[in-house]
Amino acid sequence: MTQNVDDTLAVFYTHAVAGILGGLLIGLFAEPDLCELILPVKNTKGAFYGGGSQFVKQLVAALFIIGWNILSTTIILLLIRILIPLRMPQEQLMIGDDAVHGEEAYALWGDGEKYDATQHGWHNSAHVEMLAQPGDARGVTINL
Repeated sequence: MTQNVDDTLAVFYTHAVAGILGGLLIGLFAEPDLCELILPVKNTKGAFYGGGSQFVKQLVAALFIIGWNILSTTIILLLIRILIPLRMPQEQLMIGDDAVHGEEAYALWGDGEKYDATQHGWHNSAHVEMLAQPGDARGVTINL
């Protein structure tokens, strides 16, 4: 299933796996004295401190969020699919970003390219109005 999903930013591993793992570990390692300070429910503790209710709460919460995300994402994608295709045709995917969009994704100037200051950053003519002119103040000026 994950073979057909384009997750170039590793969103699944960053948010889903790390979030579920962090939540479940709270259910295991919740220290009783700290729980009393911030939780309204008394006698809450992690499974390693003799309580298991916090782990069950964390597990139920994770399952609820997973279900909610599946439902809401499915609805959003079905609505978007009515207007535009969700995936580019395979022929365009094989061409690549440079030909389809007119730019290269993740161009880091490491493959022989040179950084062209006239086309990138604040040095091109499109941003000339944002550059400070000689004699202009930079930052905040306070008259005393």
